[in-house]
Amino acid sequence: MAPAAFLTIIAIHLAAAISPGPSFVVAVRTAAAEGFRPAAGLALGFGLGAAIWASAALLGLALLFELLPGLLTVLKVVGGLYLVWIAVAMWRHAPEPMDEPETSVARSLPSAIRTGLLTFIANPKPAVFFGAVFVGLVPPGTPWPWLIAIIAAVFLDEVLWYLVVARAFSAARARAAYRRLKPVTDRCLGGVLGALGLRVALG
Repeated sequence: MAPAAFLTIIAIHLAAAISPGPSFVVAVRTAAAEGFRPAAGLALGFGLGAAIWASAALLGLALLFELLPGLLTVLKVVGGLYLVWIAVAMWRHAPEPMDEPETSVARSLPSAIRTGLLTFIANPKPAVFFGAVFVGLVPPGTPWPWLIAIIAAVFLDEVLWYLVVARAFSAARARAAYRRLKPVTDRCLGGVLGALGLRVALG
């Protein structure tokens, strides 16, 4: 495999990771509401989810989706409903005041990682995306070290980007603004996430 193809894959994935989607909405809300550590856990979960879908695409899952479109439909509906469930919870709890830093109990790191992983896995479209990218850039018979390097780079792309998001939205000024506007912000984010969930389910 040519190094140029490897770098192209990483650049394409980074651009896709940066584009807003369900993961971005959940990351922003978590960073503003709960702080950097839980949002960093989400970033790790997102990275694991991206690595899983990338691995699945390399193993031929995207081709399986083409042969069995019903399987992709089932995964999209289940995943979309999971995202809608998160959105409904955000909307319902929007009026609740944000806990003061000295009294709040932070979400555990394993719980945040699990939430990030489930949120990312809930959207099976990355497997299709990776499959489309890999078809043109990963030649048949590519050695395992290159495949492992691709998966590792996808993981790092996702984690590093969402660590940047976590740091930006967990800053004191961002959290203070969120505290003032929590009901409106949660309902807006919940509405966006719900719309994205429906798009996943029906797309």
